[in-house]
Amino acid sequence: MTDTAPALLLYCRAGFEAECVQEIAALLGAGQSHAAAGAGFVTFTADAKGRRELPDWRALIFARQCLAYFAALADLPRQDRLAPIMQALTQRGEAYSDAWVEAPDNDEGKALAPFCKSFGNALIGALKKARLLDPAAPRRLHAFFPQSDKVYIAAVDPKHSAPWPQGIPRLKFPREAPSRSTLKLDEGLLVLLDEGERARWLKPGMSAVDLGASPGGWTWQLVRRSLRVTAIDNGPMDRTLMASGLVTHLRTDGFRYRPKKSVDWLVCDMVEQPRRVAELIANWLGEGACRYALFNLKLPMKKRYDEARLCLDRVRSTARDVRARQLYHDREEITVFARGA
Repeated sequence: MTDTAPALLLYCRAGFEAECVQEIAALLGAGQSHAAAGAGFVTFTADAKGRRELPDWRALIFARQCLAYFAALADLPRQDRLAPIMQALTQRGEAYSDAWVEAPDNDEGKALAPFCKSFGNALIGALKKARLLDPAAPRRLHAFFPQSDKVYIAAVDPKHSAPWPQGIPRLKFPREAPSRSTLKLDEGLLVLLDEGERARWLKPGMSAVDLGASPGGWTWQLVRRSLRVTAIDNGPMDRTLMASGLVTHLRTDGFRYRPKKSVDWLVCDMVEQPRRVAELIANWLGEGACRYALFNLKLPMKKRYDEARLCLDRVRSTARDVRARQLYHDREEITVFARGA
């Protein structure tokens, strides 16, 4: 435990700053925070009695990235933003394995994207010239610009941080998929499972049930991995997907259906009250009807953090491993992975 609490910089979806602060405060204790609505990030420093360690990014729901920043520079001169940043880094004297220049995931951040790309090249060049870039160094540098004349400077061990700039995996929509919702399951499997877990738990020939499957965006991801899927929905399924021979379509109620024997996977993206979905998943896991589940919880407009915690506690009552994240491809929802007891 360090003597002082780290000043934390957390990236999040614009509009969910309050939930991000609620979550980090629940984890570390009371503290000082700044969270402007729509900013796409928050800062937080725990009070004297709070926990000091940097939270594991995998344990956070609403934060895409969690960094300890050591400098916040404002009023950067437009003609030379690099000089004050390099001055701070030179005085610190730490070498970095890489440097990422980032902006929030909001409209202002999107406008800064060309600047971030060009400034990133300039920063890498300056670090090399100052001999502060070393591929063997233990930490990666982050320069986060919420606006063009302000920057937060942070460093992090790559093993303990999200491995994508802005904490966002960039996925391309597959043209063969029946709907864009396919990206939610693709991202969920990438973010909530590690490489070894995907290899062990998503093997060809495994069985799955997709509740609320029509037209087949999530089923498509499972079929792509050669799983056999029972698609539950009163709506139609994509014809090409059905021609794969790996899908059985049943027009029945997703809340009433149960398989005759246990399946490996249950996935669910039904538009329903989150508590009802959490109860359904908890029952499947508790009954041993599935081994793994990945599902979405559509959050209400108010008390979203409280609702998420209540629903996750219900799932945890029958599961031994529960992980949740608000994904880039989510909106007013979170995606959850659960493994049966």
